[in-house]
Amino acid sequence: MKNEVNEPTIETTVERYQAGTMNRRELIKTVIGITGSYAAAHLLLESTGLSANLISTVEAQAAGVDAETIHYPSGRVSIEGYLAKPQGTGKFPAIVVIHENRGLNEHIRDVARRFAGEGFVALAPDLLSRAGGTASMKTVPEATAAIGRQPVWDLVGDLREGVAYLAKHPAVDAQKISSIGFCWGGWRSFTLATQVPTLYRAVVFYGSTPDVGLESIHAPVLAHYASRDRAITGNAPWTAREMKRLGKPYTYYIYDDSGHAFFNDTNVPAHNPAAAKLAWTRTLQFLRG
Repeated sequence: MKNEVNEPTIETTVERYQAGTMNRRELIKTVIGITGSYAAAHLLLESTGLSANLISTVEAQAAGVDAETIHYPSGRVSIEGYLAKPQGTGKFPAIVVIHENRGLNEHIRDVARRFAGEGFVALAPDLLSRAGGTASMKTVPEATAAIGRQPVWDLVGDLREGVAYLAKHPAVDAQKISSIGFCWGGWRSFTLATQVPTLYRAVVFYGSTPDVGLESIHAPVLAHYASRDRAITGNAPWTAREMKRLGKPYTYYIYDDSGHAFFNDTNVPAHNPAAAKLAWTRTLQFLRG
């Protein structure tokens, strides 16, 4: 019979993480076990402030980067974002990191920090800002419903203003601002390229292709798809033909033995380490091209 006294709690898990006896991935895995799902675990980390404060501070220090919560205007709305950047002075390339359909979470914060560690200024906007922010959501269905109610072009506008924010940042090379999006955010990264002629590069991870506006794209586009993600991946050949017809640079890869969200190392059932590593290497090469 299990001794319930020894069952992990959020408090004991956080204590172990703070003490250095548990790493970030182990922390999230344990919280998933406590909350019952990947999505619920990430929402709890956001709503309690553990992701924005404790985890961000510990992981940014370990990575040797600076990270903070920022706000920028989009019309009359204040958009919250997570900004990670290399330490030191100078002008760096920049990237807008676009989350999935449940709001900003620790996986996306970590991607932003990883980019900062590679010499990029990374901005991850919270596209639930118009609904009070991801941290204000009480349940996963509430978060997905709230993001589903947001007008598509309002959110694309929020991303466009994120690009404008980066262009004015003293640490950013305004000529080299790119975007990357995952799943729900993948379509938005692709769409952002149709809306911002100055975008340097656009990267799509298992995201759909916009129905309109491809002729307006100036930035080269790189897309990563999973072999078992047929609903999304099946559209890749059409996208390649259409982009070629329009004379637009487009490269895509399909990763064998992979499903949707294969890049997400906090989603254990979906994560494919080998595919994720290769996609990351190709992404960095593309963005530095």
